[in-house]
Amino acid sequence: MPTSKTSKSAPKSAAKPKAAANVDAAPANPAARALKKGDHVFLVDGSGYIFRAYHALPPLTRKSDGLQVNAVLGFCNMLWKLLSEMPADNKPTHLAVIFDKSEKTFRTDFYPEYKAHRPEAPKDLRPQFPLIRDAVRAFEIPCLEQAGYEADDLIATYARLACEAGATTTIVSSDKDLMQLVGDTVVMYDTMKDKRIGRAEVIEKFGVPPEKVIEAQALIGDTSDNVPGVPGIGPKTAAELIGQFGDLETLLARASEIKQAKRRENIIQFAEQARISKRLVTLDQNVPLDVDVAELAVHEPDYKNLIAFLKAMEFSTITRRIAEKTGIDAGKIEPDGKATTGSAAAKLAMSGGDLFGAPPASTPDAPAAPAPTGALTPLSLAAARAEKARTSPIDRTKYETVRALPRLKEWIAKAFDLGLVAVDTETTSLDPMQAHLCGFSLAVAPNEACYVPIGHKEGTASGDLFAPEAKLLPDQIPEAEALAALKPLLESRSVLKIAQNMKYDWLIFAQRGILTESYDDTMLISYVLDAGKGGHGMDDLAKRWLNHDTIHYHHVAGSGKTAVTFDCVPIDKASEYAAEDADVTLRLWYALKARLAAEGVASVYEALERRMPDVLARMERRGISIDKHVLSRLSGDFAQTQARLEDEIKEMAGEPLNPGSPKQVGDILFGKFALPGGTKTKTGQWSTDARTLEELAEQHELPRKILDWRQVSKLRSTYTEALPNYVNQVTQRVHTSYSLAATSTGRLSSSEPNLQNIPIRTEEGRKIRKAFVAAPGMKLVSADYSQIELRLLAEVANVPTLRQAFKDGIDIHAMTASEMFGVPVKDMPGEVRRRAKAINFGIIYGISAFGLANQLGIERSEAGEYIKKYFERFPGIRDYMDETRDFCRIHGYVLTLFGRKCHYPDIKASNPSIRAFNERAAINARLQGSAADIIRRAMMRMEGELASAKLNAQMLLQVHDELIFEVPENEVKDTIPIIKDVMESAPHPAVAMNVPLQVEARAADNWDEAH
Repeated sequence: MPTSKTSKSAPKSAAKPKAAANVDAAPANPAARALKKGDHVFLVDGSGYIFRAYHALPPLTRKSDGLQVNAVLGFCNMLWKLLSEMPADNKPTHLAVIFDKSEKTFRTDFYPEYKAHRPEAPKDLRPQFPLIRDAVRAFEIPCLEQAGYEADDLIATYARLACEAGATTTIVSSDKDLMQLVGDTVVMYDTMKDKRIGRAEVIEKFGVPPEKVIEAQALIGDTSDNVPGVPGIGPKTAAELIGQFGDLETLLARASEIKQAKRRENIIQFAEQARISKRLVTLDQNVPLDVDVAELAVHEPDYKNLIAFLKAMEFSTITRRIAEKTGIDAGKIEPDGKATTGSAAAKLAMSGGDLFGAPPASTPDAPAAPAPTGALTPLSLAAARAEKARTSPIDRTKYETVRALPRLKEWIAKAFDLGLVAVDTETTSLDPMQAHLCGFSLAVAPNEACYVPIGHKEGTASGDLFAPEAKLLPDQIPEAEALAALKPLLESRSVLKIAQNMKYDWLIFAQRGILTESYDDTMLISYVLDAGKGGHGMDDLAKRWLNHDTIHYHHVAGSGKTAVTFDCVPIDKASEYAAEDADVTLRLWYALKARLAAEGVASVYEALERRMPDVLARMERRGISIDKHVLSRLSGDFAQTQARLEDEIKEMAGEPLNPGSPKQVGDILFGKFALPGGTKTKTGQWSTDARTLEELAEQHELPRKILDWRQVSKLRSTYTEALPNYVNQVTQRVHTSYSLAATSTGRLSSSEPNLQNIPIRTEEGRKIRKAFVAAPGMKLVSADYSQIELRLLAEVANVPTLRQAFKDGIDIHAMTASEMFGVPVKDMPGEVRRRAKAINFGIIYGISAFGLANQLGIERSEAGEYIKKYFERFPGIRDYMDETRDFCRIHGYVLTLFGRKCHYPDIKASNPSIRAFNERAAINARLQGSAADIIRRAMMRMEGELASAKLNAQMLLQVHDELIFEVPENEVKDTIPIIKDVMESAPHPAVAMNVPLQVEARAADNWDEAH
C-alpha cells in the first residue's frame, strides 16, 4: 500500500469505526468477522461506475412506464459478475459499493472551486441513482457513503485497513484518481474491459509509479474536477519532471534548474497552485468510518427478494441467470412493488418537475399535463404535455408591442421571476455578421409574448429606400438602451433562454457585446428526438406539434420585386409575426423537452448538442483569411483547363458539344454513339448524372472527359470565383455558417460558403486549400482524426485482428491486404495495398461490386470476389452489418456509440432502390454518427482546455473529421499536444474504447500544407 500522506485539511481521527447510525447499508451481516490474512476485499467505486454503465449501454426503458434503467442494468450485471463469475481464487470475501454523498467535502472547505464546473448529471440518469442503491441493497451488499468525504477517500481507508490486516484489495474502477493506491496488495479492476490495473499499467498511464501519481497529478491538474495544476504541463512533461526531481516540493525548490524557459516560468509562477492541487488529489486514508470493515463480509443474499427486484426492473436475462443458478422458479415470484411506481426514483421520474425542466407551476397559461387517469410515467406525461401544447389555442391579439423602456424592464423582471423566457431576433439579413437588428421578441407563457422594435425605418413596399438613408420610425426604444436592459437577462445563468436556432440569435447578440448563457434550442431538441424523420424548422415543427400554421416571412416582408427587408416592415405586422415566433418557440419547448427524458435521449442532447450553438458561433465569428491572389491564379488555370477539355470533348464528339448541357450530352452519348445503359428522366431527357457517366467511362473516353470538365467547372464557379465575394468588408475574413440539424447522423454541414465539400483527393481541390492562410504572426494548425471510421468499425464490430492492429500502430491497409491476399506486409506492392484500402473504406459505405470494380479498374466479378473474401476473413463485420440492418428494420433507427438515434423510416420501403439506400445509410450511420459525436465532444472541450493552459489558439473551422486552428507562431509547440489530447480522449468517460483514436496535427502557413 502506498504511504501517501493524508490531505492536510482532512480530519486525522483514529481508524476505529463509529457506530453505524444513519448509514445506508445492507441489513446486519450474519457473516461479519474480522479481516484476516488471505482475505480479498473488493471495493466498488459506485459513483464512477454509475456514469460508465449509463454511457456504455444504449438507452433502455422499462416497458411498463418508460423509465430509463440502462445504468441500473449495467450495475446489476457488474454485481452479479463479481459474486458469481469471478474465478475461485479471485472471489471477494468482503465487498462494498461506495458512493459520493454530497458535493460539499473537506476539499471544498479549503478550495471552493473544486468540481465547481462539473455539468449536472443527465436528466434521464438522475432517477436511476436511488434505484441503483436499491439494487445494491437487493444483493445485500453494503451501500456506503459519508458526508464530508468522497467515495475515493472511503476506498483509500478500507484499502489501508485491508493492507494492515494482510488482506488483498481489488478496487473496481478505472478512475485515474484511485491509481495512487495501487501497490503490492492493491490492484484495480475495470469490469467493462475485464482488465486489471497494476503497477505496470499505472506507469504506462502516468509515466510514474503509483507512489508518485499524486506528485504528477499536482502538476497536470484535472479540468473535469477543476484541479488547477500548472498551465502547459501535461502527463508526459509531469512524468519527466517528477522522474528528474523526485517529488513536487523538490521540483518547486529547484525550479530554477529547469532548462525550458516557459516551463520554468510557469512552475515558479504557479507553485502555490500546484501545492493546492496536490492537496486536492491526495486521498484521505484515515476517514473515521461509519461501517467496520468486518461488516463487508460477503454472504448469500435472499435470492427471492433479489429476483423480485429484478423482475420489477424488467431485467429478464439476469433474472433468468440467477433463477437458473439458484434453482428458483422465477415465475412464482411477484415483482417487488416498491421498485415500480412506489420507489423514490420512479416518483422523481414521473413528477414532471426537475426531470423535465418544467417551469414553476404558477406560470400563467402554461400547458400542463391534465390530471392523468392511468399510470403516471415519463412517456404518459410527455404525451400529455404534447397534447396540451397541441390543443392550447394561439391568440395573436394578446401580443404586445413594447415601445417604452420601463415596460421592457417589466417584461425582463417577469422573466427573472419565472426563470425562463423564449427569445427571438428580427434582422435584415440571414448573415448575422452583417445583419442590422430590427427588434427582438420575448415570451414568458403561451399567448404572453411581446415584440420590442428598435430599428424599424420609413420604407415603401417596393423597397426603394436604402437603409442608411431611411429614417427610424418614432416610438421605438433606442437600440443601446434596449440591449443594456436585456443584457443582464441574457447573460444570467439563473434564467433559461429558449430559442429556435439559438446559434443565429447568439451571434446577433454577441456582435453587440452580449454573450448569452444558459439556453435551450428547440431545433436541436427536435433534432435529437427525430433526426431523419422530418424538418426541424419552426414552421414544420409548429404544424407537426402544435397543429398551427405560423405567419410566414413572405406574408409580412413580401416576395420577389415587392420584397422589403424586415426593418421596412410596418411595426404592427412585424410585432404580430415576431411575437408569434417567441410564443411558438416556448410552446415547442413545452411539447418536446419532456420527450428527451421519456425517450432516453436526454444525455445525447446534454452532452452533444446543448453547448454546440455558442461553440460554432464563436468559430463563425472568427472566420478565416483567404489569399485572393492565389484564388485568382487558380481561376485562370481552371479556365485554361476547361477550354482544353472543351476542345478535346468537341473532337471526340465530332461536333460542338456543351459539356454543361445534360440534353446535348445525352443526345451524343445515347443517340449518336448509342452507348448502352441509358435511362430517361421524367422530363424525357437522357440521364447524365455522375453515376451514369462513371459507368459509361468504362466503355468510352468521352464520358470521362465530361466528368473532368464538370469537376473543374464546379471548383471554379463554387470556389475560385465565388470565395472572394464572401470576404467580410469589416473583418476581411470569410465567415462560413454551420448547420447543426441538417443531416441524420449528427454531421455538421456548412454554407455561404460551403467549406465541407472542397475535394481533397484531387490535386485541384488541394490547390484551393492553399488559398486559406494564417494571419501575420500566426500559423494554421490542422488536426485530423486518422481513419476514425475504420477504427470505429473495428470497435463496434469487435474484430480482434483489426482492433489489435490499431493498438499496435500497424498499417491497417497493409495488414488487410496481407490477411486477404496472403502477401507479406514487408515490401508489399503499392497496388496490393491500394486495393485493400479501397475495400476497407468501401465497406464502411456499403460499396457494391460495381463500385469497387470502378474504383480499382477491374472486372465486376473480381471485385465481388474481393468483397466476399473480405467478409470471410473478417466475419464480425458482416455480423455487424446484418445486426445493424435488422435492428433498424425493427426500430426505424440506429444508435451511435453515444446513444444518438439516426432514423431511417424508409428502410422498409417497397421500392428496392430506396430500401437498399436506407440499409446502406443505416449501416454507415452508426460509424459516421459516432465519429460526428466524438468531434463534437472534442469541440465543446477544446476552448476550455486551451484557456486553462493559457494558450491563445482559436478554433476556426470543422470539416468532418478535421479541426483547423489559428495559433500564434510561438505557441504552436505547446498547443498541438493539447489539441491532440483533447481530440483523442474525446469519447471518455462516456465511452471507453478498446481501439485507440489517433490524431495527426501539423502547422503551416496555409491549410493545404498543414493538412
